[in-house]
Amino acid sequence: MPDSRGDMTVDDPLAVADEIASLARPLLVVFDCDGVLAPIVEHPDDSQLLDGTSELLADLATPDDVSVAILSGRSVAGLDQFDFDPAIDVVGSYGNERRGDDGAALTPGERELLARLVVLAEEGAAAAGDGAHVEHKPASVVLHVRPADPERGAAALASTRTRAEAIPGAEVHDGSAVVELMARSADKGTALDSLRAEYRPNSTVYVGDDVPDEQAFLRLGRGDVSIRVGHGESHARRRLADPDAVQRMLRHLAESVSSPPHRARPNAQPGNRTKGTP
Repeated sequence: MPDSRGDMTVDDPLAVADEIASLARPLLVVFDCDGVLAPIVEHPDDSQLLDGTSELLADLATPDDVSVAILSGRSVAGLDQFDFDPAIDVVGSYGNERRGDDGAALTPGERELLARLVVLAEEGAAAAGDGAHVEHKPASVVLHVRPADPERGAAALASTRTRAEAIPGAEVHDGSAVVELMARSADKGTALDSLRAEYRPNSTVYVGDDVPDEQAFLRLGRGDVSIRVGHGESHARRRLADPDAVQRMLRHLAESVSSPPHRARPNAQPGNRTKGTP
C-alpha cells in the first residue's frame, strides 16, 4: 500500500502529463468530475466544466490506444449536464450506473431500504437549515450541506450518518460537505476494477479529489499513475492543485498522445473497447 500523502506539495501538471504519456499502452485514463474537471460550486446543478475541457477529453480518447472514462458519484442523469462526448465512457453512482445501460432494477427490499434512507436525508436537510438539499439517485440519496450554516450542516451530516449506519443493509459514503446513503453497495474501487477488466489496459491513470476516490487510488500499482486534486490526505502518488492544473495536464497529454505511443509489453493483451455493465 502506498504511503499516505497529507501535504499540499503539488506537482507540475506538464511533468505529470509527460509521465502519463510514457506509460505502456493501451492506456485507460479515468477522471472524477466535480472538483477535478469542474470547480466545486455550492449546488451541483450549477457546476460546469472549464472551457475547453470537453474537447480535450475527446481529443485524448484514441481508439485502441487511449480510453477515457468518467467515474463519478453523480448519477448518470446528473452527469448529462456536462454533455460528454460519445467517445467518453460515463459511469455514475460509484459504478451503479452506466451511460447507455439501464442496469438492474432495484429489488423490492432495496426499494424499501431506499425509501427509509430518503426520509433520513430529508430530515437531515431540515436540521441543517437553509441551503441544504437532497439529491436523489436510482439507488441512493445524498444530503448536501455546503451552502448551509457550517455548524448546523456538520451536525446534520453526523446525525444522518449515524442513523443510516444503524439500518441493516444501508451503506454510507462520506464526501466533502455531503453524505450519501446507499441502498445498493457500490464504490469507486470496485467500479475501477470493472473498467480495467473490460478495457484490459497496460496502464491506468485515475484522477480524483475526494474521500471516495481513495478506494480507486488503492487499486493502482507501480505501472499506473494516481493523482489527487486539491487538499486532503491521500494515497495518490501525484497531486495537482485544482481543476485549472488538471486542464493544463490534460491539454499537454492530449497533444502528447498524438505522437507515436509507448510500445506495450510483448505479452500484453490488446485493449478491449467493448462497452458493458460495470
